[in-house]
Amino acid sequence: MNTNNHPDRFALSENLNIARVLTGLWQVADIEKDGTIINPHTGADWLADYAAKGFDTFDMADHYGSAEIITGKLLARPRDPRPLAFTKWCPAPGPMTPDVVRAGITDRLTRLSVDRIDLLQFHWWSFLHPAWLDALHELTRLRSEGLIAEIGVTNFDATHLQTALSDGIPLLTNQVSFSLVDRRAATQLANLCKQSNVKLLAYGTLCGGFLSERWLGQPEPQNIPDWSKMKYKRFIDITGGWDGFQGILSAANRIARKHDVSIANVATRWVLDHPHVAGVIVGARLGERVHIDDNLRLFSFSLDQDDRAELADAFADTQDVPGDCGDEYRQPPFLTASGDLSHHLDTMPLAHAATTTAHRQDGQQVLSGSKWEDIAGYARAQQIGNRILVSGTTATAGSDRIVAVGDAGAQTTFIIDKILAALAALDASAGDVVRTRIYIVDETDVEAVSKAHGRVFGDIKPANTLVVVAGLIGGYKVEIEAEAVRQTD
Repeated sequence: MNTNNHPDRFALSENLNIARVLTGLWQVADIEKDGTIINPHTGADWLADYAAKGFDTFDMADHYGSAEIITGKLLARPRDPRPLAFTKWCPAPGPMTPDVVRAGITDRLTRLSVDRIDLLQFHWWSFLHPAWLDALHELTRLRSEGLIAEIGVTNFDATHLQTALSDGIPLLTNQVSFSLVDRRAATQLANLCKQSNVKLLAYGTLCGGFLSERWLGQPEPQNIPDWSKMKYKRFIDITGGWDGFQGILSAANRIARKHDVSIANVATRWVLDHPHVAGVIVGARLGERVHIDDNLRLFSFSLDQDDRAELADAFADTQDVPGDCGDEYRQPPFLTASGDLSHHLDTMPLAHAATTTAHRQDGQQVLSGSKWEDIAGYARAQQIGNRILVSGTTATAGSDRIVAVGDAGAQTTFIIDKILAALAALDASAGDVVRTRIYIVDETDVEAVSKAHGRVFGDIKPANTLVVVAGLIGGYKVEIEAEAVRQTD
């Protein structure tokens, strides 16, 4: 138990010794949404108050209003130790060339007024565009140049995090939602973190402020004023509604009274106690509400076995958030401030484009750019009427690089993304798939491959054949082909 008047710290790496409560600056965007921009020097004064109490690790992003600029003013002030600035780069899907990636990072460096970013966290909207892996390799090169100290990701599910790690990306962190309401990060991601060096940075631990005394025993809100609460109310709704949430809140309140702390302290302590969590990100409403003293109380107590059992009983009366971490940004049910993100995702460029076939008028085809499509004379996908046939697909990035060498499960994830990208070019999706055929070279890979297939097709359940073959050309561990029948109105 911490008896000092400062938050506990965690050594993420030799470069980063962080406060276990990071100060999140996402609400800068909400404060500035009416066009009034925070004076950067005044904002830096507010951040300095947090740093003076030991909360000297700040989390922001390229789209959090002027948060990077404000933090840059703070970093320019002499202070030992220097505060840490973690930022995110969230590009729209598209080609991730060295120039594109460097420009994105240069902009972060400029806005922060630094020569090196402490932790650059990469977010990718749709894994159907394979350039996410290109971007991470380019970030790794920039790290070797000294422009980035460490690399993390945000809202990556376990399967894509595993794919990145198996492809040699030196990831340090994954920033995901984790709270008494959203407990997904305690399952698949927790298991992966145990097997790797990746740690989680948890956000949403207070559900936008809903996990507090203010909402205990209160009627369900009808008009929600800020983006953060709009978002987390969706989490409450999907897990069983207001009554189930009140059950969790009541249990947390009883535990808080027992330890003479706040509900927010209990909610945050529960997340921090998971061994794969390096820190939690608590939002700061700069210039309006400061919770420094309450956050310090977080380190004055511990949850005991009875406390955890009481919370587990409350969890049993609610439902789990569907899917894995990050799914809320990429597929229904979208759990964001704006709700349905399909309109946003629909505007993003596809990995491929469909073209009309020259030899018949009722067909379209998709070419992925592989050199073998011209050499051997085939298309990645061919559509005739409503039927779509997808060629045997391997985990190939670019023209010839094998992704995740030696990891059949990760290769399967990458392959299925490629198949779905080809289908998307023909206005089809996973729900249209009626058959898959899987070829593997090692029988011991059956479970890993099957789990990766089941993550996407578990509810759809297309006809499937899996066979072990003597070998695949090029040293791949997996090859998959698919058939789909596009549904018509």
